[in-house]
Amino acid sequence: MEIQVLNQAGSKDSKIQFPESIVGETYNFGLVHQFISSYIANSHQGTKGQKNRSAVRGGGRKPWKQKGTGRARAGTIRSPIWRSGGVTFAHVFKPSKKRKVNRKMYRSALRSILSRLVNEERLIVINNLEINDPPKTSEVKNLLLNLNLHKAVFVLHERNKNFEIASNNLFNVKIQTIQSINPLELITADKVVFTSPAIKSLEEVLSG
Repeated sequence: MEIQVLNQAGSKDSKIQFPESIVGETYNFGLVHQFISSYIANSHQGTKGQKNRSAVRGGGRKPWKQKGTGRARAGTIRSPIWRSGGVTFAHVFKPSKKRKVNRKMYRSALRSILSRLVNEERLIVINNLEINDPPKTSEVKNLLLNLNLHKAVFVLHERNKNFEIASNNLFNVKIQTIQSINPLELITADKVVFTSPAIKSLEEVLSG
């Protein structure tokens, strides 16, 4: 399958041949869902948690005697009904097992996502991505205007420091590399912009 390649000005430059084995795959909803669920689960930091009454510092001594004070009985100042006490049903973090996606599933899921992007005309290929030094946000804004984009994910062959700095203040621009593809961003993006070197690297990954 031939895909049109654009330059940074938005005009047609050349065409690139995309193997039918990569973009001709039928969209597998179940596999893509499993792939994205695993990606989200594995990206959790695992630091969520609260302290119950036994985990909160202090409260080892009974605040007053059981009887004779006229006050309600209390065994610790860290009871959940006290200010600065523990949480009643605290979420205690339990390290979860990482979900594994084997290589065959990974490649097949990525091929499904790419096929969908091509079929829905959400994939754009540009020949190269050059940002002048010092990098300016206005350059990236002009690039979006030239390509008629509002919100996009850029997939690069390798990190481009100038492009990262120039697009840092733009909430509608996300950057990925072939080594760190985020499938959730790809599937939810309005448009996905690949550079020509990134497409060649992706072919090697998916056909290897």
